Parts: sequence; C-alpha cells; structure tokens
Amino acid sequence: MRLLLYNIRYATGHGPGFHFPVPGAGYLRHTSRNLRRITQFVGQVSPDIVGLIEVDIGSVRSSAINQAEAIATAIGHAPAYQNKYGVDSINQLLPILRKQANAFLTRRPNAIQRFHYFELGVKRLIMELELDELCLFLVHLSLKYRHRHHQMHHLFSLVKSCSKPVIVAGDFNTLWGTYEIELFTAAAGLRNANFHNSPTWPSSHPNRQLDFILYGPGIELNHFEIPAVGFSDHLPLICDFEVNRKH
Repeated sequence: MRLLLYNIRYATGHGPGFHFPVPGAGYLRHTSRNLRRITQFVGQVSPDIVGLIEVDIGSVRSSAINQAEAIATAIGHAPAYQNKYGVDSINQLLPILRKQANAFLTRRPNAIQRFHYFELGVKRLIMELELDELCLFLVHLSLKYRHRHHQMHHLFSLVKSCSKPVIVAGDFNTLWGTYEIELFTAAAGLRNANFHNSPTWPSSHPNRQLDFILYGPGIELNHFEIPAVGFSDHLPLICDFEVNRKH
C-alpha cells in the first residue's frame, strides 16, 4: 500500500516572490496552474491513500474549485475533507479562511471518516480514516510550542484507543527540532518512516523536518522517499508499507 503525504500550501506555490509586495501576498494567488502540476504529480505517484495538508475547498482564490475533489476525481479516488479550524472558530466565517482544509483521498470507497478536534491551537482538526486493516490520522499542528505539546497529548489518547495498526501523518511544525515528538512517538509506540531524518521544508533548500509519517506495530515499512518537487514550500513524503493482519 502506498501513502502520499503532501502539504500543498493551497496550490499557491512558493519562491522569493511569495511575500511580495507584502508578507503572505502569495496566499491570494490564483491556483489553477499550480494545481494542475500538483494533480499530475499525485497521479504519477499512484498512491492508494493521499493525505493533503492546506487544501482550498472552494474559495475565490481557487476560482471556487474544491482542490480535494479535483485531485480525487483526476486520480480516481474518493475524497474526505474538512475545514482545519475549530468548530467555533471565527475563521469558519471569514472569506478564504473558511475554505482552508485538510483532506484524505483514497481508493477505498468503504473507508470510514471521523473528525476530531484539539482543545488548543488555531488549527484544531484531526482527521481519522479507518480502513479494514488500519487507522490513519492526519494532523497539522500549531505553530506554538505549548499548543503542540498539548495537541500531541490529545493525539496520543486517540492512537492508544485504536485496536488496529496506526499511522499518524501530517505537518507537525516541529520548529524547535524533531526531539519535540520523541516523547509522543515513544509513548505511542510509533516509528518515524523518515529514519534518516531528512528535512522536508522549505522545498527550495530543505533544512527542517516538519512533515512526518509515523507508523506503529503491525505496519511493515517497505520503502520511503522524499521527491524533490517544488510545487509547494513543503516536500512530499511517499511511504510504501504492508499491514500484518495477525497484529
């Protein structure tokens, strides 16, 4: 089974001009051209499951195109997506922000989707995708260290409640270093598929490992790679694995 994790930055691209003429100006760019590039890349990877971070689900920036549905349709997958902010967040009411989401795409039409929420942080969504043989969680953790600490404690509780093998994937925003997740991974019995700790951000000159695929007992890792593509400020992660059904 192949899992692709990719923070696509709403398909707004990246580069020196992203913050011109003002910081963050690139977030208002139209996304159609770069979305085509990302979709083509995802199709070439031929994943069974895709975890997408920072997806536009229909704002004016994307010309009202739901990027999760567009990519899923192009590669023959079923999409599941949700706004990444808290249910009561004011961001749910604001233009563009209310269309900022995370998404799972999968070949499995019978996959069960659940949405959980962290108690702290601006980005609170935890997506759960349950398949017959395993459960996957998709997260985008807070930029604040204290919030990330609390969020991983919450995530630990969800992981330990699963009776099936588990994969946790996402943008962990480990700005202080990968040691931030060591206690979480040890307590939850998870291993980092990126065992060389190769950096994933920024894509033009990677120097920090922010994106992770973590897997637990019952998952056998066959292959891992980080393709050098520059459609976002993050690099994508590809993980091939098998599930031990006897676990």
